[in-house]
Amino acid sequence: MSILRSITAVAASLMLAVGAAQAAPKVVKKVPPEFPSEAAKKGISTGSVKAKLVIEADGKVSDVEILEAEPKRVFDRAVKAALMEWKFEAGEKGTHEVKLVFKNED
Repeated sequence: MSILRSITAVAASLMLAVGAAQAAPKVVKKVPPEFPSEAAKKGISTGSVKAKLVIEADGKVSDVEILEAEPKRVFDRAVKAALMEWKFEAGEKGTHEVKLVFKNED
């Protein structure tokens, strides 16, 4: 069983992708992604992922699309799993972009 690694600066920036007239959706539950043990084994200690979320009217995330990642494909799975657990205040269905920054503190 791998040891869980910690990350910092989750949600370094939130960017609204549904239009300037609407306020950014309010996050009511954030789940931080785990730092992948495979990344640590490869000597990768930092990275970032920009993702687009589809948020349903009930506040649940129904889809996550990776828009950018550095390094590529290292943190994608961890980001998708964590973001699917995020919850937002109920409202109109829409999309939202978030950037997660990873830093291995071990």
